[in-house]
Amino acid sequence: QVQLVESGGGLVQAGGSLRLSCAASGSIFSINAMGWYRQAPGKQRELVAHIVSGGSRNYADSVKGRFTISRDNAKNTVYLQMNSLKPEDTAVYYCNADLFASGTDYLRGYLRDYWGQGTQVTVSS
Repeated sequence: QVQLVESGGGLVQAGGSLRLSCAASGSIFSINAMGWYRQAPGKQRELVAHIVSGGSRNYADSVKGRFTISRDNAKNTVYLQMNSLKPEDTAVYYCNADLFASGTDYLRGYLRDYWGQGTQVTVSS
């Protein structure tokens, strides 16, 4: 089994910064990609930022220039640095990982998808 544990959420004023972390542990052979999603009340979950093993990143248009995703492969950890936060960034942020749980899965090309429990980010105006 694999666990994704998020940390770093909280309450911040508009214009402030937060840094989210997500550490993956358990049965992991290789992580293909990690990302952050968010879900605001009454809205669908949406992609915030995504980073693949080669380092390629993509961001939602709404966070480009303000958020930065990074990854420590040795620690199986992904980070989301959030600057210039806005009230509309308020949401539960979820970590996601696509990974190969074993060498057998890797040889078969079988990726498994895991989610963290979510961490609340609240930006006050």
